[in-house]
Parts: sequence; C-alpha cells; structure tokens
Amino acid sequence: MPDLVADLKAAREALAQAEAQVAEIGESRLRRLESAHEEFTTLLSTYEDRATGSGDFQAFVEFQDELAHFLDDYPEDLPERETFEAIDETLQKRRLTDADFEWARDRLGPVEDLLDRLTERHEAEQRVQTLAGEIRTAIRETRARIDRLETVKRLGTADLDAPVEDLRDPIERYNESVRAAIQRARSEMPARQVLSILETAERFPLLSVPAPPAELHSYLESAAVGTETIPTLLEYADYSQSKLAHYVDAPATFARVVGGNRTYLDTLDATPFEIEWPPPAADHLRFRGRELVSVLNRFDARDSIAALRDVLDLARGEPARYASLRKTARARTELTESERRQVADGTIEAELEAARDRLAALETALEADR
Repeated sequence: MPDLVADLKAAREALAQAEAQVAEIGESRLRRLESAHEEFTTLLSTYEDRATGSGDFQAFVEFQDELAHFLDDYPEDLPERETFEAIDETLQKRRLTDADFEWARDRLGPVEDLLDRLTERHEAEQRVQTLAGEIRTAIRETRARIDRLETVKRLGTADLDAPVEDLRDPIERYNESVRAAIQRARSEMPARQVLSILETAERFPLLSVPAPPAELHSYLESAAVGTETIPTLLEYADYSQSKLAHYVDAPATFARVVGGNRTYLDTLDATPFEIEWPPPAADHLRFRGRELVSVLNRFDARDSIAALRDVLDLARGEPARYASLRKTARARTELTESERRQVADGTIEAELEAARDRLAALETALEADR
C-alpha cells in the first residue's frame, strides 16, 4: 500500500511536469506543429522514390514546389521554422538521393522532441489513471478486509459450547419435510399446477424461486399434456416423435417446448424453500417465513408448515436465544482456527487498526486526485 500511494504521488508530479512542458509551448501550437510535421513527413514519403536519381524529373519539380508551398504556409508563430527552412535549403539542389531524404527525417529531431511533450503528457495521464484505478481496487479490497475482521471479532465472542442443536434440529426437520413436499408435488401434482405455484412464488423476493420459462408455462396451461406430472413429461421428452404421437398432440411442439426446457424441469427442487445453515437473522427469517407459508399452502404442505412454525417460534418467541445460538453456529462454521487464535490473543485489534489506517491512506490519496 505505501508503494501504491507513493507511486500515485510520483505519477501526479510527473503529470504536472509534463503539463507544464506542454503549457510552455502551448497546446494549440503543439497541435498545429504536429499537423505540420505529419504533412512534411507525408511529403517526404510521397516523393522519396520518385524524386531521387535521374528518373522522374516532373516529380522532382513537383517536390520542390511542394516544399516551397509548405514553407509559405507555415505559420510564423510556430516553433522550429528554422528547422524546416534548413531542410528545404539543403534539398533545393539539382539532384536528390535516398540519403538526402534520410537526412531530412533525421533533421526533424528538434520538432519531434517538442511533439514528444504531448506523448509524455498522455502517458503521464494514463499512468495516473491506472494507479488511481489500482487504488480504487485496493480500497474495495481493504473495506472487505475490514468487514471480515469486524465479523471475526464479533463472532469470536460466541460461546462455542452453546447447544446449537436446539436450533439446527428444527431447521433440519423442516428442510427434510419441505424436500419431501416438493418431491411429492413433482410426482403427484399436474405440471401446469406446479409451474403456476412457482410463478406465484417468483413474486416473493426472499425465496429466489427460478421463474418458469414463459413458453413452457403457456404451453402446459393450454395443452392437455399439462395435466401430467413432471416425471411423466420428462419421460415423454425421451420418446421418439413416432412414439410420442401416441401420448401428446403436436409431438413436434412438445419436443421443442418441453424438450427444450427439460433442464428447468429436471432441476426443480426444494432448494429455494429450505433454510440455510447457519440460518439468517431473526427478522429476515420471520419475513421469509411468511412468504414460505404462503407458497407451501399452495402445495398443501401442512407438515412442512408445522415444522417451519417450530423454527419461527424460536425466532419470534426467544429472539435473544435465537441470536445467541445463531452466533455460535456462525462462529463454528465461518471462523478458521487462525481467526479464532487472532481473537483469543488479541491480535485482531492490531489488524483492524492497520486495515483502517490503510483505508484512510488510500482514500486520502485518491481524494487528492479530485
């Protein structure tokens, strides 16, 4: 981090120096000099092969005329006019060689040195932008590090001997029940009904239910085969078109719509309705519980709802105990042995302080660029 901050400071100083070098000549004058340089080097390239030796006299004359026009049009306020005049004077002779053109290009060095100021400024700007971007990345990473250290510090005070099974057991009972309920719905309910329930569930933001593909849902709503179960539809999807014709109308449509969405049907499971471990905070679980009850009612999953209420009773009726057990569950699950030692020996505080100092230095360095 110190190197990154120091590098940005040095890059800004280099940019300020490059900007001063450009300002010394003037941006507009350098841009016009750049155009004149391009025009002159194009002139050399155009006539080098034709105006040398004793071949094309007409091209030789044209080249001399073009040189004269170039100098006549060269603005009086631009630097290095004498450089172009010296080149013109040397090239005004009766016979030109390749060496003369090569000499002319070499003689443009003072002009190119001035134009390098534009290049150097651009490169300095790019360097500053690159380093500023690296510092933004370092800021994000440092903030994430601070968040992690604060979490470790907070979880480090958990009672690792607390009876987390009092929380885990009802959650596992609910998860087993809801898995069985969704499997039963897959095996027994009409596919169109399952998809309709899932479409409704999509409206609940805390459930993260994958939305049924619109074409599949529409097809199963209107086609007679929509009354079949999901396993039956998947079985039909493996049939040849000739065999499929005995079971569904428009087998080609079935193959396209159901076959094309078999991954969705294949992977439908209870995952969106399960409670993760460690569980969420009590408030989040209570809100999510309302959404779960609403959807599970549609699946007629009464046992699952009863098991869910046992979990919710802990979050509602014993919020302090729920929070304590959840904290222990998180500490057991999320903390490494190294992190537990950091909390135990107190080095977590030093790391937090160092990370906060790093963040402050990075943000100060970045702010100086605005």
